[in-house]
Amino acid sequence: MKNLVAIRREDKNPWERRVALIPSHIRDLVKNHGLKFLVQPAPNRIFADADFKCESAKVQEDIKEARIILGIKEMPDSFFEPDKVYVFFSHTIKGQKGNMPMLRRMVDVKCTLIDYEKIVDEKNRRLVFFGRQAGAAGMIESLWTLARRLDAEGLPHPFGSIRRMLDYQSLVEAKENINEIGETIRRDGLPAHLVPFVCGFTGYGHVSQGAQEVFDILPEVEIAAEEFPAFIASGNFSAYRLYKIVFREEHLVRPRSADKTFELQDYYDHPEGYEPVLESYLPFMDVLVNGIYWAPKYPHFVSKAFIRKLYGGPSRPKLRVLGDISCDVEGGIECTLKATDPKEAVFVYDPVHDAAIDGIMGPGPVVMSIYNLPAEIPLESSVFFSQALFPFIPAMAAADYSRDFASCDLPAPIKKAMILFRGEFAPDYQYMKSFL
Repeated sequence: MKNLVAIRREDKNPWERRVALIPSHIRDLVKNHGLKFLVQPAPNRIFADADFKCESAKVQEDIKEARIILGIKEMPDSFFEPDKVYVFFSHTIKGQKGNMPMLRRMVDVKCTLIDYEKIVDEKNRRLVFFGRQAGAAGMIESLWTLARRLDAEGLPHPFGSIRRMLDYQSLVEAKENINEIGETIRRDGLPAHLVPFVCGFTGYGHVSQGAQEVFDILPEVEIAAEEFPAFIASGNFSAYRLYKIVFREEHLVRPRSADKTFELQDYYDHPEGYEPVLESYLPFMDVLVNGIYWAPKYPHFVSKAFIRKLYGGPSRPKLRVLGDISCDVEGGIECTLKATDPKEAVFVYDPVHDAAIDGIMGPGPVVMSIYNLPAEIPLESSVFFSQALFPFIPAMAAADYSRDFASCDLPAPIKKAMILFRGEFAPDYQYMKSFL
């Protein structure tokens, strides 16, 4: 039915409480655009069913009447129906094996798939995303991980009051806690074994910005990556400050050929001509937060071989935590052997046996690699996401999907995000046929 949009219940995991459209935005779409909404009931959703009913949405189990179905996470294979339009994070564009049966089913029943991850502007900047929330939650989880590792080693530290992001009522409450920790550091300083305290951040996009937003509540000083070797050599450190470094691509890799200089576009086009250099910084860091995009064509920024070498000496290295927010398994951080979830958030990478040991203590760094971090901040995440998405909904609802792809009248960012059109791969996604 045209102008009827459905919101599917999230059921991939018990921690998922987010929603693609919040009630106040549904009110706007009903009042100003004549749309109608069906919402599947969900007792765990951050907004109650009654909140949607108050905004003229029908809350019911059966949403088959709707032509367009919105969700957040992947949907079960059995859910898809012919000629429907599904909008969600499919996690298929890299050929993720676990989601190929779902993609095959969508092809078989001739669905249309619009993926939020690919809704971008003319400069390829994402328009609908959870990046900042992932970064914020990931930073809090990384600091919690560090605190528990220091506890296990019997070392004093000022981070004892920090909790899991899931254990805060909101991001505001979490930030208030971080601020209290910061005040303690300003007053009492850090114990000698944590001086200098150094946290590195890979990337400068939304994820990294969200992580830095939390870290910057602490009494921090930023050191340019180019200046960091001289900073370490100087020995001029403060116990009342924490230091951060933000690594851009030119700090992560260098050309393999000595007669070449780093060029960003050349790195994107020919990554095989580059080798990682981030590892030279790692022995001086306490925490590395990874928030940069990675694909299999790029080099590993932190290799298993390096971690094996770093932890092969007689003393425990300074580096204790790898907060891998990007969570590409054996990707940019090669020793991210698995994605974790809020129940079992961390594991120790054992570099000798190339194995993951659940928990905090072991012969290697602790890896925090929660795959759905924004779900830990469901209210702020849903409001932010819905604000970005709802302007596109009227055009998506009005479009005639019975026409051919070229004639389907949709805003350019939405059309760019259309992976499947009635079961056929759109022109930009023909390469994905090989995944099936």
